[in-house]
Amino acid sequence: MLDYEKDIYLKGFKYIAGCDEAGRGPLCGPVVAAAVILPSNYFNERINDSKKLKEKDREELYVEIIKNALDYSIAVIDAKKIDEINIYEASRQGMINALNDLKIKPDYILTDAMPLYDFFEIPKEAIIKGDAKAQCIAAASILAKVTRDHIMEEYDKLYPQYKFKKHKGYPTKEHLELLNKYGPIKDLYRFTYGPVKKLIKEKL
Repeated sequence: MLDYEKDIYLKGFKYIAGCDEAGRGPLCGPVVAAAVILPSNYFNERINDSKKLKEKDREELYVEIIKNALDYSIAVIDAKKIDEINIYEASRQGMINALNDLKIKPDYILTDAMPLYDFFEIPKEAIIKGDAKAQCIAAASILAKVTRDHIMEEYDKLYPQYKFKKHKGYPTKEHLELLNKYGPIKDLYRFTYGPVKKLIKEKL
């Protein structure tokens, strides 16, 4: 998990920002991006791609990462904006916002497969499956995922009939049945997504 970072540190770079997002696939809720700068001597073998971790482990690592990070930032792009600019651009914008909000300016940026055209003066790499290859990207994936889960749990309190705490907005069979029963919530659902668009068409 440290191979990428080690090579970069050996070239004389000091502050590597790992960047990732969570929430591209759900039908509702935001996409959340995070940027993390870890100390060069920090290693935690438990840190991995957030999708490969149990919820309990993600929650524990979330606290651990925040405690040990030199700097971190989390950005939220809501469903309305996702509908306006599409999920790919929303994910990119989230990463840019997170990087811009860092107090420490990174001198190298690693992202999970997302090319960033901003930050021209900073060397960067978009690594395919980066959240399973670079510790700083994996750390960002955990911060993004846990933050998004917490947001969906808050929505669950407001709209318990949709069971957001259970499926986090992903298009599970149960979620699709509930969506069909109650309809999409304005400003929470992504109206450009197929199942939501289809439902609206059928109701017209």
